[in-house]
Amino acid sequence: MSKIVVILNPTAGRGAGARMSPQITECLRSHGLDFQLVATSAPGDAVALARDAVAQGRETVVVVGGDGTANEVLNGLMQAQNGPSGTVMGVLPVGTGNDFAFGTGIPLDLEEACRVIARGQSRVLDVGRVCADNEEPLYFGNGVGIGFDAMCNIESRKVQRLRGTLLYLVAVIRTLALYYEAPQTTIRIDEQELAQPSLMVTVMNGYRMGGGFYMTPGSRMDDGLLDLCIAAKVNRSKMVAFVPRFMRGTHITDSDITMAQGRQVTVVSESPWAGHVDGEIYGLGARRFEIELLPQRLRVIC
Repeated sequence: MSKIVVILNPTAGRGAGARMSPQITECLRSHGLDFQLVATSAPGDAVALARDAVAQGRETVVVVGGDGTANEVLNGLMQAQNGPSGTVMGVLPVGTGNDFAFGTGIPLDLEEACRVIARGQSRVLDVGRVCADNEEPLYFGNGVGIGFDAMCNIESRKVQRLRGTLLYLVAVIRTLALYYEAPQTTIRIDEQELAQPSLMVTVMNGYRMGGGFYMTPGSRMDDGLLDLCIAAKVNRSKMVAFVPRFMRGTHITDSDITMAQGRQVTVVSESPWAGHVDGEIYGLGARRFEIELLPQRLRVIC
């Protein structure tokens, strides 16, 4: 039995997973790797396949996909093992945003990423856990977005034929035109509390979202802390001005942006909100999100 399982999402990156499958197989074999490749056919498949890999004693699970597939595999591994001493996770990024891979330092070039897998060097990362009041708990590797950020994610799914930063930039512009809500929120970060109308609350383990928006510059995936970016209520013209600043990571000094760190975060809104977890919609219509950091929980090849 192969020690490595490769879980491939054919639909990742608008079909890039399927198109690149032969190249991925050839690249991994050229590095002398013995592996079993399995493809997902429906949402949630990667969770079950990762759990099965742990049960079978596989040493490594490699994700071929984007942030959503990586999140599923992460959840499968977290559900199946307690701590980073078991199955190791690798990523070959072929998705739309690839923010988890970016945050860990995994190359976005496929051949370079295959070399990283073959080298096998790994480090232990923190993992987040989120629970909305209308959802089951979910683990995350990169981050949770609530409010405007989540609505951008929803809009991005309506845009065809685009990938990466351009896709999310178009989604941001559409969201600015269609959506503007800043409900009264109470945000508790460890022992500190902030109450204000908020346009967006982003809780990060990594530091980039949307394939090019640096939400929490300088945050690290192994420092034992979550990093927050909280946007207060601002008018649309200022939101437009914010877009290039988020792409450069220079928004952090603005008076309408609150940056913070902590281990436990609770976000309560007076109105129903939407969220996303590692780019997948989560907590649509929720009013309460509870988020915590689990330090040093997952070993990743990077």
